[in-house]
Amino acid sequence: MEELIRRAAADLAKAEYAIALTGAGISTESGIRDFRGPDGIWTKHPEAEMEAYEAYDKLRRDPKEHWEKILEPGSFFSLFDEVMNALPNRGHLALAELESMGIVKLVITQNVDSLHDKAGNRNVIEYHGGVSKLRCMSCNTRYRREEYDLQGLKAEGKLPPRCRKCNGVIKHDGVYFGEAIPSDAAHASLEAAWKCDLMLICGTSAVVYPFAQLPRVARDKGSGRGGRNEWGSHASGGSGVTIIEVNGEATPLTREGVSDYIILGKIGDILPRIVEEVRRVRG
Repeated sequence: MEELIRRAAADLAKAEYAIALTGAGISTESGIRDFRGPDGIWTKHPEAEMEAYEAYDKLRRDPKEHWEKILEPGSFFSLFDEVMNALPNRGHLALAELESMGIVKLVITQNVDSLHDKAGNRNVIEYHGGVSKLRCMSCNTRYRREEYDLQGLKAEGKLPPRCRKCNGVIKHDGVYFGEAIPSDAAHASLEAAWKCDLMLICGTSAVVYPFAQLPRVARDKGSGRGGRNEWGSHASGGSGVTIIEVNGEATPLTREGVSDYIILGKIGDILPRIVEEVRRVRG
């Protein structure tokens, strides 16, 4: 592992446009449950999963009724209170430090917990939205949740909340089942995947699309594929990008040779060690 940590630090130190992709694996170390694991949110609350699957259709049909429902105590949205109260761990803080050092230019995350913001990252795309924000369904303008007195609007009979720019219907920023990825997040993420010369992938299973396509876009943007990673799969240096995984287990990116190499272990242990080595490399 030490050799791979040194390799990752050297690759990061020489990168001109490094980005990080993060998934649930970085946030479980902050005590946030996944959805379908043994202690997952949907596993423990299957009725809430059904409610979540139906939420987007109900929102489009009757936004007022939808908002009244989700503001009731016991709504499936109340299950995300633990997400709102979670704190960033050493992995989040390490990515924030890599950004402050000018190495990581952008974090693209599948997670809705806003822990990268709490950790201090300033350039973050929340690909699936964030629980701390609201979003206009018409123009994609985002607002902090505290900018709207949702319970007050409910008491006054003024639901759904309306966008202050275009008067469109406001929804929670998190992407619902059946809802498209917001176009601004999707386009900016694709642009970054095309632009980057290093992609650091932390804690994603790489099976949820279209997010899982981003490493493949980065890998395939060049002129060819060549060489093999240590898993025996082809990995390309010809695309002009280095793709590094940090994860507890191998993923399809590992097995298909999309990534150049993987560092196996806890993200909160590995990323701080990479940061220390980057400091040493840079002198």
